[in-house]
Amino acid sequence: MSGQGEPDRQDAPAARRNVAPIGDVLQGCLPASGLVLEIASGSGQHACAFGTRFPALTFQPSDPDARSRASISAWIAESGTSNVAAPLDIDVMAPRWWMNAGERPAAMMAINMIHISPWQASEGLMAGAGSLLAPEGLLYVYGPFRRGGRHISQSNIEFDESLRARNANWGVRDIEDLDRLAASRALRLDEVIAMPANNFSLIFRRK
Repeated sequence: MSGQGEPDRQDAPAARRNVAPIGDVLQGCLPASGLVLEIASGSGQHACAFGTRFPALTFQPSDPDARSRASISAWIAESGTSNVAAPLDIDVMAPRWWMNAGERPAAMMAINMIHISPWQASEGLMAGAGSLLAPEGLLYVYGPFRRGGRHISQSNIEFDESLRARNANWGVRDIEDLDRLAASRALRLDEVIAMPANNFSLIFRRK
């Protein structure tokens, strides 16, 4: 993937690095067909890459940031994928945001959102997933996390400190805290998968 040649198209190096390992995990847990709603899609690189990799699915990217939505649209145009919809303006911190999310998704995903947003965004994500997903519907979450209140590496400690210096409401969250939040919204944490660069894939299912 390249970000050259299109002024709206943002190139996120992290997305280029993690798209293949994330796709490998999704290969084993996404439904065979249906709509996948992506929250906080950012540049749009993931949605387009997964649209190509999983042609039987339709991907619905979203982002509350107008520049990100422009980048998503540019990536869709560049990729030529027909199964990635135009991005929606979704802010998971808005009250009952899921009422305006369109078609009910078969699965949802949020990649590298939890640590660069206030805790209220995680609350909104789980509330929306609990409301939108059918029983056994997938919520896939990816990013850096603590386990049992502890960071898993020195680099994650330093990353957490840098995040909180930028915004006191950001930070590397604890998997157990996210699990408790999910349970309060009728979601269960089925699997925790260690990923490259001290990240995790969290597989939640609607109860």
